Amino acid sequence: MKHKAYVVLHLLFLGLVGANIVSAQTDAYPVRPITMIVPTAPGGTTDISARMLATPLGSALGQTIVVENKGGGNGNIAAAQVKRAPADGYMIMMQYSGYHVITPHVSKQQQWEQKDFQAVANVISAPQIIVIRADLPIKNFKELIAYAKANPGKLNYASSGNGSLQHVTGAMLEQQAGIKMTHIPYKGTGPALQDLLAGQVDITFGTAPPFMQHVASGRLRVLAVTGKTRLPSLPDVPTTAEVGYPKVDATSWFGVFAPAGVPKPIIDKLSAEIAKVVQSPAFRQRAIDLGASADYENPKQFTDHVANELVSWANVVKAAKIEAE
Repeated sequence: MKHKAYVVLHLLFLGLVGANIVSAQTDAYPVRPITMIVPTAPGGTTDISARMLATPLGSALGQTIVVENKGGGNGNIAAAQVKRAPADGYMIMMQYSGYHVITPHVSKQQQWEQKDFQAVANVISAPQIIVIRADLPIKNFKELIAYAKANPGKLNYASSGNGSLQHVTGAMLEQQAGIKMTHIPYKGTGPALQDLLAGQVDITFGTAPPFMQHVASGRLRVLAVTGKTRLPSLPDVPTTAEVGYPKVDATSWFGVFAPAGVPKPIIDKLSAEIAKVVQSPAFRQRAIDLGASADYENPKQFTDHVANELVSWANVVKAAKIEAE
């Protein structure tokens, strides 16, 4: 009996020591640089969101946050890397809603599940905009539909990949307007934007940040916003509802996730510091200038948001009959 009692006490002691070590590690976090993985090529809104957040968040935490782009595979390459990372808070991911709530419904090659990640915080929200190269003989949304109907399949539109939100938005527009366009998939918004500027493609759908400087220079033209309200940065651009297509409605979010199993105190610390950055006047104004909005959600709010969108986008994908590779 004495031996058994000793064993029990010894195990309890080890448990307390282990708990104290974990507590000390989480209290001290972070003690080295943090890597933020971005599942897209440089230049898109996911990348912009990550870099907007990384510097002020790193300053608040007292450590450098290194942004690494791991584009390709509809976000699978990045997600698989983060999924395999140690659950210690030193590798996180700036995720894009299209990859997180649409790819699961279309990809046959998905290498992760929702349970592999835990939500930390939503950072930015932005509606999709419909953008064309300025040298097309199209001045507004009405002319776009008329041109597409008169020239079936002639217009081609770029997306950040098969099954991406841009792809789904394009298919949604085709269905609602009764038009036919040719889909050209890319490995991210950045490469798609470069070919749009070069005249290799005619139109694309995306969040406003990567396009704003080119709209201002006159190289690109925005025809409509796929949200419920106009953007403050594009006050003269109508919503799709205003031009007669209320069901063409697509808003993206960009938020931070961590691998499953990261201790709650670390998740809470990250989320609290992200909240301070996202709710700061400088960050809010920067988001508005880019055609987006600073939109912080805590882990519980963000988790519920994701769950709701998984259901709603499943219905859209099914109707569009979209499948990724």
